[in-house]
Amino acid sequence: MQHRGHESTDGGGSELTVPMAWLYAEYIADELLRTGDLMPPTSFEFRAGRDALALTIFLSDTEGELSGIRVVTQLETWLSLTAYDQPWHEWVRDRLAELTAEAAGSGLPDPDLELAEEAWRWLQETELLAPDLNAVPGGAPVAGEDEGPKVWTPAWQLGLPLGHLAIHLF
Repeated sequence: MQHRGHESTDGGGSELTVPMAWLYAEYIADELLRTGDLMPPTSFEFRAGRDALALTIFLSDTEGELSGIRVVTQLETWLSLTAYDQPWHEWVRDRLAELTAEAAGSGLPDPDLELAEEAWRWLQETELLAPDLNAVPGGAPVAGEDEGPKVWTPAWQLGLPLGHLAIHLF
C-alpha cells in the first residue's frame, strides 16, 4: 500500500496518526469553494461541495503525493473528474473499494481512508432540498414560490456541480 501522507504526532508509529492527506484535500476543497464565494461556508450545500471536492482531490492522488502537489497543476484533472458527463459517483465507489482492499491487505488502519469513507457516506445518505433541474421548462411556479419546484437530492448530486464550478472560478 502506498503511503497516503498520514503522520504520527510524536514522530513514531505507536501514537495518534494524523490523516494529513485527507486534511490537505479538505483544505484545498474548502479554499476553492471560499474563493468561488458560491454560498455561505456554514451551509449544508457548502459542506456537500467541500466533501465532493475533497473526495475528488484525495482519490485522484494515485501516487501518494498529495501534500506535495501544486493545486494549479491538478485543476484540469479535477475538472475532468467532476464534469457533468462523467460517472463521478461510480469512480468514487471504485477508488474507495481499491483503497479499502489495499488497507485490508496491509493490516494497518488508514485514518485518511476512514475520513474519506465517512464523507462519502454523508454525501450519499444526506438529501438536500434543491431546485428541480428536471422540471418542465416554462412551468408556472406555485403561488408564493419564486424559485420554482424543488426536490430532495442526494448531497453529492448538489455538491459535485458546486465543486466543479468552484474549480472553474479559481
